[in-house]
Amino acid sequence: MRKTLTGVLSLAVLIGTVGTAGATAGAATAAESATGALSGLKATDATVDIKDRILAIPGMSVVEERPVTGYRFFVLNYTQPIDHDRPNKGTFQQRLTLLHKNTDRPTVFFTSGYGLNTSPGRSEPTRIVDGNQVSMEYRFFTPSRPSPANWSKLTIEQAANDQHRIYTALKAIYSKKWLATGGSKGGMTATYYERFHPDDMDGIVAYVAPNDVDNDEDSAYDRFFANVGTKECRDRLDGVQVEALKRREALSARLSQYATDNNYTFKTVGSLDHAFEATVLDYTWGFWQYNREANCLTAIPDARTATDDQLWNTINSIAGWSAYADQGLTPYTPYYYQAGTELGSPDIEQPHLKDLSRYGYQPPRNFVPREIPMHFKKRIMRDVDRWVQRNSERMMFVNGGNDPWSAEPFRLGSGSRDSYVYTAPGANHGANVAALVPAERAAATASILEWAGVAPAAVRKDESKARPLASPNAKLDKKDVERRTALRP
Repeated sequence: MRKTLTGVLSLAVLIGTVGTAGATAGAATAAESATGALSGLKATDATVDIKDRILAIPGMSVVEERPVTGYRFFVLNYTQPIDHDRPNKGTFQQRLTLLHKNTDRPTVFFTSGYGLNTSPGRSEPTRIVDGNQVSMEYRFFTPSRPSPANWSKLTIEQAANDQHRIYTALKAIYSKKWLATGGSKGGMTATYYERFHPDDMDGIVAYVAPNDVDNDEDSAYDRFFANVGTKECRDRLDGVQVEALKRREALSARLSQYATDNNYTFKTVGSLDHAFEATVLDYTWGFWQYNREANCLTAIPDARTATDDQLWNTINSIAGWSAYADQGLTPYTPYYYQAGTELGSPDIEQPHLKDLSRYGYQPPRNFVPREIPMHFKKRIMRDVDRWVQRNSERMMFVNGGNDPWSAEPFRLGSGSRDSYVYTAPGANHGANVAALVPAERAAATASILEWAGVAPAAVRKDESKARPLASPNAKLDKKDVERRTALRP
């Protein structure tokens, strides 16, 4: 039985601190009103305005509030310990947003596992349950980064503890049921959060979350690329890569000029040639991650007759020639650090490239500045995988049938209870519940409604009647998974 946590934070922290990055003109007003926490206001006091209740939480400050029809939307900063095991060793400001509907509605805890989009938006579970949404920026993504940055504190457990403290603080206000969700690295994040704090959430909905249990064994990806789509499409994609590497000299010269024009440098990856090849090798993966097979023959040029311009443009549109420049890598240093220390990363063979490839799939170490030490810990993902199979309760994993990251998915085991794995046929890295076949879509929607405590009587009687409770909203209902170039979930 999951516990209900209603207390506020036991750790006393400074009130009203606003980080310099991400602050707006509204921050000054927020700082002034933050004194409510000092004058006796309590977050549990339902008679006061929601903004004042938020500010009554120790360490919470409002950067700005924006008008959103049907909601109130806040950009917040929250004071977190750099090391949850030693909270007296310094703090940092972590950004989050709150899409507030009503304290009588369930709340969805969303994270992308990367930086924070500070524009209002609803994840799919938020639409399904017609609830509130808390969105968290993952630690060490700018500006939610300690200074100086002790990278050893960037772990999945520390991040899970960040979520736990935010949840514990806000549960005093949002006392109804909570779900955690995210897509890709965000789906991984929701899963890890459940691993370390299984009593917090009432359900988990993890989309296209890769599960690299053994970082040294990646044959599942090789099998995926050998069988995904039609042979005609696979051959066309392979042909672009082969021809690009054959024209390495001409295309590299163009990349050099492109870098000069845009002030790009390649210090971290080591050379322009390393960046060039990494981009070309990402091309096929990138196509299947974000595109549909139906687009293959119309969007991908025939390499046998393609001009240099056509090769350059198609690779740029799918893989992105700036992805491995220092300027492209720097925002994602936290991801590559985690991939090289805990998460693992794919290493696929791509036999069609033969001796044309000089470096193969390069490891995460090549994409992180050398002054940041890294050591891979094999047991971390094995522990999570074992826990999911033995202990998962009210967890849902939604995968894409044509998504390379879904080639190594989470699987349930004999200890799983009220948990499900679904695959959307033909879907890419944007797979969601809406993309499932009708019977599975209804079943998944019914589970989410039930976990959130808002399933209508008709749905409890017949799950085929399950539908999202919130009306569609074009401004808020954006894709949950942000498109990213380079090999990143």
